[in-house]
Amino acid sequence: MLLNTLLLALRSIRRNLLRSFLTILGIVIGVSAVITMVTLGNGATLAVQNQISSLGSNLLMVRPGQRQMFGGGGGGGAPSFKEADAEAIAAQIGGVQAVAPEGRSGVTVVANGRNWATSVTGSTNAWFQTSNWKLATGRQFEDGELQAGAAVCIIGETVRRELFDTRSALGEQLRIKQFSCVVVGLLASKGQGAMGNDQDDIVLVPLHTLQRRVTGNLRVATLLVSMKDGSDSARLKASLTQLLRERRKLAEADEDNFNVLDTKQLAETLSGTTKVMTTLLGAVAAVSLLVGGIGIMNIMLVSVTERTREIGLRLAIGALERDVLLQFLIEAVVLAALGGVIGIILATAASIVLAQVMQVPYLFNSTINLLSFVFSAGIGVLFGYFPARRAAQLDPIEALRHE
Repeated sequence: MLLNTLLLALRSIRRNLLRSFLTILGIVIGVSAVITMVTLGNGATLAVQNQISSLGSNLLMVRPGQRQMFGGGGGGGAPSFKEADAEAIAAQIGGVQAVAPEGRSGVTVVANGRNWATSVTGSTNAWFQTSNWKLATGRQFEDGELQAGAAVCIIGETVRRELFDTRSALGEQLRIKQFSCVVVGLLASKGQGAMGNDQDDIVLVPLHTLQRRVTGNLRVATLLVSMKDGSDSARLKASLTQLLRERRKLAEADEDNFNVLDTKQLAETLSGTTKVMTTLLGAVAAVSLLVGGIGIMNIMLVSVTERTREIGLRLAIGALERDVLLQFLIEAVVLAALGGVIGIILATAASIVLAQVMQVPYLFNSTINLLSFVFSAGIGVLFGYFPARRAAQLDPIEALRHE
Protein backbone atom coordinates (compact mmCIF):
# COMPACT_ATOMS: atom_id res chain seq x y z
CA MET A 1 0.00 0.00 0.00
CA LEU A 2 2.77 2.42 0.89
CA LEU A 3 4.62 1.65 -2.36
CA ASN A 4 1.44 2.24 -4.37
CA THR A 5 0.89 5.57 -2.61
CA LEU A 6 4.49 6.58 -3.33
CA LEU A 7 4.06 5.73 -7.03
CA LEU A 8 0.89 7.82 -7.19
CA ALA A 9 2.73 10.76 -5.62
CA LEU A 10 5.64 10.47 -8.06
CA ARG A 11 3.23 10.21 -11.00
CA SER A 12 1.55 13.42 -9.89
CA ILE A 13 4.91 15.20 -9.63
CA ARG A 14 5.91 14.04 -13.13
CA ARG A 15 2.68 15.40 -14.63
CA ASN A 16 3.81 18.96 -13.79
CA LEU A 17 7.60 18.90 -13.92
CA LEU A 18 8.08 22.64 -14.40
CA ARG A 19 5.73 23.51 -11.56
CA SER A 20 7.39 20.90 -9.35
CA PHE A 21 10.82 22.35 -10.12
CA LEU A 22 9.70 25.90 -9.33
CA THR A 23 8.10 24.59 -6.13
CA ILE A 24 11.32 23.05 -4.82
CA LEU A 25 13.46 26.01 -5.93
CA GLY A 26 13.03 27.71 -2.57
CA ILE A 27 14.18 24.54 -0.77
CA VAL A 28 17.15 24.19 -3.14
CA ILE A 29 18.26 27.78 -2.51
CA GLY A 30 17.74 27.49 1.24
CA VAL A 31 19.66 24.22 1.65
CA SER A 32 22.53 25.28 -0.61
CA ALA A 33 22.80 28.68 1.13
CA VAL A 34 22.92 27.16 4.62
CA ILE A 35 25.49 24.51 3.72
CA THR A 36 27.66 26.95 1.75
CA MET A 37 27.69 29.57 4.51
CA VAL A 38 28.51 27.05 7.24
CA THR A 39 31.17 25.28 5.15
CA LEU A 40 32.92 28.53 4.20
CA GLY A 41 32.64 29.76 7.78
CA ASN A 42 34.31 26.62 9.10
CA GLY A 43 37.03 26.98 6.48
CA ALA A 44 37.60 30.61 7.47
CA THR A 45 37.83 29.61 11.14
CA LEU A 46 40.46 26.97 10.35
CA ALA A 47 42.36 29.46 8.18
CA VAL A 48 42.47 31.96 11.06
CA GLN A 49 43.69 29.27 13.45
CA ASN A 50 46.42 28.20 11.01
CA GLN A 51 47.54 31.78 10.44
CA ILE A 52 47.74 32.47 14.18
CA SER A 53 49.63 29.23 14.77
CA SER A 54 52.13 30.26 12.07
CA LEU A 55 53.21 33.09 14.38
CA GLY A 56 54.52 30.53 16.82
CA SER A 57 53.22 27.85 19.15
CA ASN A 58 52.57 28.79 22.80
CA LEU A 59 53.88 32.27 22.03
CA LEU A 60 53.74 35.37 24.22
CA MET A 61 54.41 38.69 22.50
CA VAL A 62 55.54 41.42 24.90
CA ARG A 63 55.46 45.03 23.68
CA PRO A 64 55.86 48.45 25.32
CA GLY A 65 52.74 50.42 26.20
CA GLN A 66 49.43 49.45 27.80
CA ARG A 67 47.57 48.97 24.54
CA GLN A 68 47.85 45.64 22.74
CA MET A 69 48.82 46.17 19.10
CA PHE A 70 48.94 43.12 16.89
CA GLY A 71 51.40 43.14 14.01
CA GLY A 72 53.76 45.83 15.29
CA GLY A 73 53.46 49.47 16.20
CA GLY A 74 55.04 51.66 18.76
CA GLY A 75 54.41 51.82 22.44
CA GLY A 76 53.67 55.53 22.71
CA GLY A 77 55.77 57.08 25.45
CA ALA A 78 56.61 53.77 27.14
CA PRO A 79 60.30 52.85 27.19
CA SER A 80 61.44 50.07 24.88
CA PHE A 81 62.99 46.84 26.04
CA LYS A 82 66.65 45.89 26.05
CA GLU A 83 68.42 42.74 24.95
CA ALA A 84 69.22 42.07 28.61
CA ASP A 85 65.48 41.78 29.34
CA ALA A 86 65.26 38.78 27.01
CA GLU A 87 68.30 37.19 28.67
CA ALA A 88 66.75 37.71 32.13
CA ILE A 89 63.46 36.12 31.10
CA ALA A 90 65.22 33.05 29.67
CA ALA A 91 67.36 32.66 32.81
CA GLN A 92 64.87 33.43 35.60
CA ILE A 93 61.46 32.15 34.51
CA GLY A 94 60.66 28.45 34.41
CA GLY A 95 58.63 26.96 31.59
CA VAL A 96 60.21 29.22 28.97
CA GLN A 97 61.51 27.39 25.91
CA ALA A 98 63.09 30.30 24.06
CA VAL A 99 63.16 34.11 24.14
CA ALA A 100 63.95 36.29 21.13
CA PRO A 101 64.38 40.07 21.24
CA GLU A 102 63.05 41.64 18.05
CA GLY A 103 63.42 45.00 16.37
CA ARG A 104 61.90 46.11 13.07
CA SER A 105 62.27 48.91 10.58
CA GLY A 106 60.78 49.63 7.17
CA VAL A 107 63.47 50.00 4.50
CA THR A 108 64.02 49.81 0.77
CA VAL A 109 66.43 47.05 -0.23
CA VAL A 110 68.35 46.95 -3.50
CA ALA A 111 69.84 43.99 -5.37
CA ASN A 112 70.32 42.78 -8.92
CA GLY A 113 69.36 46.20 -10.31
CA ARG A 114 65.98 46.15 -8.53
CA ASN A 115 64.62 47.74 -5.36
CA TRP A 116 61.86 46.64 -3.02
CA ALA A 117 60.23 48.27 0.03
CA THR A 118 60.09 45.72 2.82
CA SER A 119 60.54 45.22 6.55
CA VAL A 120 63.94 44.39 8.04
CA THR A 121 63.84 42.46 11.30
CA GLY A 122 66.72 42.16 13.74
CA SER A 123 66.84 39.24 16.18
CA THR A 124 68.79 36.19 17.31
CA ASN A 125 68.58 32.56 16.22
CA ALA A 126 65.95 32.02 18.93
CA TRP A 127 63.62 33.95 16.61
CA PHE A 128 63.31 30.85 14.40
CA GLN A 129 61.98 28.80 17.31
CA THR A 130 59.68 31.40 18.86
CA SER A 131 58.16 32.51 15.56
CA ASN A 132 57.91 29.01 14.08
CA TRP A 133 60.15 29.78 11.08
CA LYS A 134 62.19 27.27 9.11
CA LEU A 135 64.88 27.65 6.50
CA ALA A 136 64.24 26.51 2.95
CA THR A 137 67.94 26.72 2.09
CA GLY A 138 71.08 28.16 3.65
CA ARG A 139 71.98 28.50 7.31
CA GLN A 140 71.21 30.45 10.45
CA PHE A 141 73.51 33.14 11.87
CA GLU A 142 76.76 32.09 13.49
CA ASP A 143 77.52 33.18 17.07
CA GLY A 144 80.33 35.44 15.89
CA GLU A 145 78.03 37.13 13.37
CA LEU A 146 75.41 37.77 16.07
CA GLN A 147 77.93 39.28 18.48
CA ALA A 148 79.75 41.41 15.92
CA GLY A 149 76.67 42.57 14.06
CA ALA A 150 77.98 41.16 10.79
CA ALA A 151 76.63 42.18 7.40
CA VAL A 152 74.68 38.99 6.72
CA CYS A 153 70.98 38.47 6.16
CA ILE A 154 68.25 35.87 5.59
CA ILE A 155 65.39 36.79 3.28
CA GLY A 156 61.79 35.70 2.76
CA GLU A 157 60.39 34.21 -0.42
CA THR A 158 58.66 37.44 -1.51
CA VAL A 159 61.88 39.47 -1.27
CA ARG A 160 63.76 36.77 -3.18
CA ARG A 161 61.14 36.69 -5.93
CA GLU A 162 60.99 40.47 -6.32
CA LEU A 163 64.74 41.03 -6.34
CA PHE A 164 66.22 37.86 -7.80
CA ASP A 165 63.32 36.48 -9.86
CA THR A 166 63.99 32.75 -10.38
CA ARG A 167 67.63 32.87 -9.33
CA SER A 168 68.92 31.47 -6.05
CA ALA A 169 69.75 34.34 -3.71
CA LEU A 170 72.33 32.47 -1.62
CA GLY A 171 75.67 34.27 -1.62
CA GLU A 172 74.23 37.35 -3.36
CA GLN A 173 74.73 40.91 -2.11
CA LEU A 174 71.73 42.82 -0.76
CA ARG A 175 71.98 46.54 0.04
CA ILE A 176 70.09 47.82 3.06
CA LYS A 177 70.33 51.58 3.43
CA GLN A 178 74.05 52.39 3.35
CA PHE A 179 75.51 48.90 3.76
CA SER A 180 75.52 45.64 1.82
CA CYS A 181 74.94 42.24 3.37
CA VAL A 182 75.43 38.71 2.12
CA VAL A 183 72.36 36.49 1.81
CA VAL A 184 73.15 33.35 3.85
CA GLY A 185 69.67 31.79 3.98
CA LEU A 186 66.17 31.71 2.54
CA LEU A 187 63.10 31.36 4.79
CA ALA A 188 60.50 28.73 4.02
CA SER A 189 57.31 30.36 2.75
CA LYS A 190 54.46 31.00 5.19
CA GLY A 191 52.08 33.01 3.02
CA GLN A 192 49.45 35.40 4.29
CA GLY A 193 49.36 36.31 7.96
CA ALA A 194 46.37 36.56 10.32
CA MET A 195 45.97 40.28 9.63
CA GLY A 196 46.30 39.90 5.87
CA ASN A 197 49.99 40.80 5.76
CA ASP A 198 52.56 38.96 3.64
CA GLN A 199 54.74 37.08 6.12
CA ASP A 200 57.31 36.28 3.42
CA ASP A 201 58.04 39.96 2.78
CA ILE A 202 60.87 40.14 5.30
CA VAL A 203 64.65 40.51 5.63
CA LEU A 204 66.19 39.10 8.80
CA VAL A 205 69.53 40.40 10.13
CA PRO A 206 71.32 39.93 13.46
CA LEU A 207 69.91 42.21 16.17
CA HIS A 208 73.22 44.07 16.60
CA THR A 209 73.35 44.67 12.85
CA LEU A 210 69.90 46.26 12.92
CA GLN A 211 70.76 48.41 15.93
CA ARG A 212 74.13 49.67 14.64
CA ARG A 213 73.50 49.99 10.91
CA VAL A 214 69.77 50.60 10.49
CA THR A 215 68.03 52.12 13.53
CA GLY A 216 71.09 53.61 15.25
CA ASN A 217 69.84 52.74 18.76
CA LEU A 218 69.70 49.78 21.16
CA ARG A 219 65.93 49.70 21.53
CA VAL A 220 64.08 46.37 21.29
CA ALA A 221 60.46 46.72 20.18
CA THR A 222 59.21 43.22 21.01
CA LEU A 223 60.11 40.26 23.19
CA LEU A 224 58.96 36.91 21.77
CA VAL A 225 58.58 34.32 24.54
CA SER A 226 57.90 30.71 23.57
CA MET A 227 56.48 28.51 26.34
CA LYS A 228 57.19 24.81 26.77
CA ASP A 229 54.36 22.38 26.05
CA GLY A 230 52.22 21.86 29.13
CA SER A 231 53.34 25.08 30.81
CA ASP A 232 50.83 27.02 32.88
CA SER A 233 50.41 30.12 30.75
CA ALA A 234 48.67 32.10 33.51
CA ARG A 235 51.47 31.42 36.01
CA LEU A 236 54.15 32.12 33.42
CA LYS A 237 52.52 35.40 32.39
CA ALA A 238 52.29 36.46 36.03
CA SER A 239 55.99 35.68 36.58
CA LEU A 240 56.90 37.47 33.36
CA THR A 241 54.91 40.55 34.37
CA GLN A 242 56.49 40.65 37.82
CA LEU A 243 60.02 40.32 36.41
CA LEU A 244 59.52 43.07 33.84
CA ARG A 245 57.98 45.40 36.45
CA GLU A 246 61.08 44.94 38.59
CA ARG A 247 63.45 45.51 35.67
CA ARG A 248 61.50 48.60 34.55
CA LYS A 249 61.48 49.89 38.16
CA LEU A 250 57.72 50.25 38.49
CA ALA A 251 56.25 50.97 41.92
CA GLU A 252 53.30 48.96 43.24
CA ALA A 253 50.90 51.79 42.44
CA ASP A 254 52.20 52.17 38.88
CA GLU A 255 50.38 50.54 36.01
CA ASP A 256 52.24 48.24 33.62
CA ASN A 257 53.91 50.18 30.81
CA PHE A 258 53.97 47.05 28.66
CA ASN A 259 51.46 44.47 27.47
CA VAL A 260 51.58 40.70 27.01
CA LEU A 261 49.67 39.17 24.11
CA ASP A 262 49.00 35.44 24.20
CA THR A 263 48.60 34.21 20.60
CA LYS A 264 46.58 31.22 21.83
CA GLN A 265 43.99 33.55 23.36
CA LEU A 266 44.06 35.62 20.19
CA ALA A 267 43.34 32.52 18.10
CA GLU A 268 40.44 31.56 20.38
CA THR A 269 39.00 35.09 20.19
CA LEU A 270 39.19 35.33 16.41
CA SER A 271 37.90 31.76 15.98
CA GLY A 272 34.98 32.53 18.28
CA THR A 273 34.16 35.62 16.23
CA THR A 274 34.16 33.72 12.94
CA LYS A 275 32.00 30.98 14.47
CA VAL A 276 29.42 33.54 15.63
CA MET A 277 29.37 35.08 12.15
CA THR A 278 29.00 31.63 10.60
CA THR A 279 26.04 30.84 12.86
CA LEU A 280 24.43 34.19 12.07
CA LEU A 281 24.84 33.75 8.31
CA GLY A 282 23.54 30.18 8.53
CA ALA A 283 20.47 31.36 10.45
CA VAL A 284 19.76 34.08 7.89
CA ALA A 285 20.12 31.57 5.05
CA ALA A 286 17.79 29.16 6.86
CA VAL A 287 14.96 31.68 6.52
CA SER A 288 14.80 30.84 2.82
CA LEU A 289 13.99 27.25 3.82
CA LEU A 290 10.83 28.49 5.51
CA VAL A 291 9.98 30.50 2.41
CA GLY A 292 10.46 27.34 0.35
CA GLY A 293 8.17 25.46 2.73
CA ILE A 294 5.45 28.08 2.30
CA GLY A 295 5.85 27.68 -1.47
CA ILE A 296 5.31 23.94 -1.15
CA MET A 297 2.18 24.45 0.95
CA ASN A 298 0.83 26.95 -1.56
CA ILE A 299 1.34 24.62 -4.54
CA MET A 300 -0.09 21.65 -2.64
CA LEU A 301 -3.23 23.65 -1.85
CA VAL A 302 -3.54 24.48 -5.55
CA SER A 303 -2.99 20.80 -6.37
CA VAL A 304 -5.79 19.77 -3.99
CA THR A 305 -8.16 22.23 -5.66
CA GLU A 306 -7.22 21.01 -9.15
CA ARG A 307 -7.62 17.36 -8.25
CA THR A 308 -10.81 17.59 -6.22
CA ARG A 309 -12.75 15.28 -8.59
CA GLU A 310 -9.86 12.76 -8.53
CA ILE A 311 -9.91 12.79 -4.73
CA GLY A 312 -13.68 12.40 -4.63
CA LEU A 313 -13.50 9.47 -7.03
CA ARG A 314 -10.85 7.71 -4.93
CA LEU A 315 -12.89 8.19 -1.77
CA ALA A 316 -16.08 7.02 -3.50
CA ILE A 317 -14.57 3.71 -4.63
CA GLY A 318 -13.28 2.89 -1.15
CA ALA A 319 -10.06 4.76 -0.51
CA LEU A 320 -9.65 5.69 3.12
CA GLU A 321 -8.98 9.23 4.32
CA ARG A 322 -5.63 7.90 5.56
CA ASP A 323 -4.67 6.87 2.03
CA VAL A 324 -5.46 10.29 0.55
CA LEU A 325 -3.68 12.03 3.42
CA LEU A 326 -0.62 9.84 2.93
CA GLN A 327 -0.58 10.40 -0.84
CA PHE A 328 -0.47 14.19 -0.62
CA LEU A 329 1.87 14.14 2.38
CA ILE A 330 4.33 11.87 0.56
CA GLU A 331 4.11 14.14 -2.48
CA ALA A 332 5.10 17.15 -0.37
CA VAL A 333 7.92 15.26 1.38
CA VAL A 334 9.31 13.96 -1.93
CA LEU A 335 9.35 17.49 -3.34
CA ALA A 336 11.13 18.84 -0.25
CA ALA A 337 13.60 15.94 -0.05
CA LEU A 338 14.41 16.25 -3.76
CA GLY A 339 15.07 19.94 -3.22
CA GLY A 340 17.36 19.02 -0.33
CA VAL A 341 19.39 16.59 -2.46
CA ILE A 342 19.79 19.12 -5.29
CA GLY A 343 20.69 21.81 -2.73
CA ILE A 344 23.41 19.62 -1.22
CA ILE A 345 24.94 18.95 -4.65
CA LEU A 346 24.92 22.65 -5.57
CA ALA A 347 26.29 23.64 -2.15
CA THR A 348 29.18 21.19 -2.46
CA ALA A 349 30.16 22.55 -5.87
CA ALA A 350 29.76 26.18 -4.75
CA SER A 351 31.74 25.60 -1.54
CA ILE A 352 34.69 24.06 -3.39
CA VAL A 353 34.82 26.92 -5.91
CA LEU A 354 34.33 29.71 -3.34
CA ALA A 355 36.87 28.16 -0.95
CA GLN A 356 39.49 28.39 -3.69
CA VAL A 357 38.50 31.98 -4.49
CA MET A 358 38.61 33.00 -0.81
CA GLN A 359 41.81 30.98 -0.25
CA VAL A 360 40.39 29.08 2.71
CA PRO A 361 40.42 25.28 3.17
CA TYR A 362 37.35 23.31 2.08
CA LEU A 363 35.99 21.22 4.95
CA PHE A 364 33.21 18.76 4.20
CA ASN A 365 30.82 18.83 7.15
CA SER A 366 28.68 15.69 7.12
CA THR A 367 26.62 16.92 10.08
CA ILE A 368 25.37 20.12 8.44
CA ASN A 369 24.68 18.25 5.17
CA LEU A 370 22.63 15.60 6.97
CA LEU A 371 20.81 18.16 9.11
CA SER A 372 19.96 20.25 6.06
CA PHE A 373 18.49 17.21 4.28
CA VAL A 374 16.49 16.12 7.34
CA PHE A 375 15.30 19.69 7.88
CA SER A 376 14.18 20.00 4.26
CA ALA A 377 12.24 16.75 4.53
CA GLY A 378 10.75 18.02 7.79
CA ILE A 379 9.67 21.18 5.98
CA GLY A 380 7.77 18.94 3.55
CA VAL A 381 5.99 17.18 6.41
CA LEU A 382 5.22 20.43 8.24
CA PHE A 383 3.91 22.45 5.30
CA GLY A 384 2.44 19.48 3.41
CA TYR A 385 0.28 18.21 6.26
CA PHE A 386 -2.38 20.92 6.11
CA PRO A 387 -3.09 20.57 2.35
CA ALA A 388 -3.00 16.76 2.68
CA ARG A 389 -5.46 16.82 5.56
CA ARG A 390 -7.69 19.19 3.65
CA ALA A 391 -7.73 16.74 0.72
CA ALA A 392 -8.47 13.77 3.00
CA GLN A 393 -11.44 15.51 4.65
CA LEU A 394 -13.22 16.34 1.40
CA ASP A 395 -16.81 15.10 1.14
CA PRO A 396 -16.82 12.52 -1.75
CA ILE A 397 -20.24 13.68 -3.06
CA GLU A 398 -19.26 17.35 -3.07
CA ALA A 399 -15.86 16.49 -4.59
CA LEU A 400 -17.52 14.57 -7.47
CA ARG A 401 -19.79 17.55 -8.19
CA HIS A 402 -16.77 19.90 -8.36
CA GLU A 403 -16.02 21.39 -11.76
